[in-house]
Amino acid sequence: MIGRIALGGGIAAAATTVGVGLAIARRLTAPASPRAFDLTIRGVEHNEGGDLIVLDRTAQTTAPGIYNLWFEHGGWAQLSAKIVDRGPVYVARRVTATAPGLTPKPGERASWSGIYYATPADAGLDARDITITTPAGPCPTWRIDGDPSTWAIHIHGLGSTRAGTLRGVLAATELGYTSLVVSYRNTAEGPRVGTGRSTLGHTESADVDEAIGYAVRRGGQRIVLFGWSMGAAIALQLADHPRHEGLIAALVLDSPVLDWTEVIKANCAGSGLPAAAGYLVIPWLTLHPLARALGLPGRIPLRSFDWTERGADLNTPTLILHGTRDDSVPIRLSQALRDARPDLVELVTFDAGHTLCWNTDPDRWQEAVTTWLKARVPR
Repeated sequence: MIGRIALGGGIAAAATTVGVGLAIARRLTAPASPRAFDLTIRGVEHNEGGDLIVLDRTAQTTAPGIYNLWFEHGGWAQLSAKIVDRGPVYVARRVTATAPGLTPKPGERASWSGIYYATPADAGLDARDITITTPAGPCPTWRIDGDPSTWAIHIHGLGSTRAGTLRGVLAATELGYTSLVVSYRNTAEGPRVGTGRSTLGHTESADVDEAIGYAVRRGGQRIVLFGWSMGAAIALQLADHPRHEGLIAALVLDSPVLDWTEVIKANCAGSGLPAAAGYLVIPWLTLHPLARALGLPGRIPLRSFDWTERGADLNTPTLILHGTRDDSVPIRLSQALRDARPDLVELVTFDAGHTLCWNTDPDRWQEAVTTWLKARVPR
């Protein structure tokens, strides 16, 4: 996910004709769609310190931390944490780097994002492109080489891309791990299967499982799974698989989906609907005839994704990083799992929104992850 699950924008009108539950389920599982370019560059200022981009004053553009602007006609601009006041309507953020050849201009459309690096090279990582063969088809993957005995597999969330996980790859690389940055079915980069709808981590986990097999066949003795949002739900499913016992050494989960029902309710509330409307979605996901009518290959066993209830089943050391201002995946779910399993789960909180902990404080995020992994993953 990037920010809140997109349940707004016409959902109420759709609900009046096809039913609230079906309308929300359609939006939640919708095939991958292009990025929305909903910001206008209001001005570009030049001074001895470099360029500043002037934007409308919003909760996003005034958020603490470092972010990226992605431009409608291609390219990106990384923005510093410093916010420069430009009156009641506008703010300016300093540009720290841009894609080669990009010159931002007033009037251009852009998209605000926590995905700070577009490619491994942008993050200073030496990667090569490989393909993981999965049940869904070939999945593009970045491989960053390190210790061949310890591998990190990085799993992005719903509506995001591989690039979003590069923030975590920096920590794995500092520790010397070999990293696989994977894609999976029915995403912007992975193969399309059936109607292209997401199964919220259920069938997608089979594709990521093949990355684990790839690592083991090449000498991997310990696997660390980094999961972001829905990618964390996938990581938990894989760690729970009996055949991975003793192989999955640790989980690093950012803004993890730990209970889909509660996440759906939170996103309904955030989109202007009653939270209870989320309950109307569940039959469309969990009952086979309704799931098939929705366009899914079959029912989704949502109970197996409810780690607030399944805490006793967790057997892998887990670090959770979660923002206190996350209005998409409530932090109380992470707190509940931490409280249920203090022997295995450590929770580090940030003053951040969904999947934006790293952006708010990159150094603290990196230090928290590397320190925790050094203490728990043998070398």
